[in-house]
Amino acid sequence: MSTDAVLTQTQPGAAGFDLDRPWQLHPQVSVRPERFGALLYHFGTRRLSFLKSPALLTVLRELGDAPSAREACRRAGLTEAELPAYAAALRTLAGSQMIHPREPA
Repeated sequence: MSTDAVLTQTQPGAAGFDLDRPWQLHPQVSVRPERFGALLYHFGTRRLSFLKSPALLTVLRELGDAPSAREACRRAGLTEAELPAYAAALRTLAGSQMIHPREPA
C-alpha cells in the first residue's frame, strides 16, 4: 500500500519520526471516524488530514497506550511489509503536529 493510499493531507508536513519511540495524538486534535478511515482536525494549526485507511485509525487509537509506534502498528495487525507505508504516514502526521512524542511511562 502506498503512503498516498494511507493518508492524504491538505498541507504537507516535514519532521523526523522514530518508530521505536512512544507517540500520542496531540491534545488539540479531534478525530472523526468515517467509512474511508477518518478526518483529523488540529484546532491549534487549523490543519485537516484525511486518513484513507481504517488500519491507520486503529494505529492512532493504539498510540497512547503502546510503548512505541512500532508496537501500536503491531497491535493494529499490520505486517512487516505494510510497516514502511504506515511509518511514512505517521511521519507526515508528526510533521503536521497531529501526533507528538510521548514521554515513556
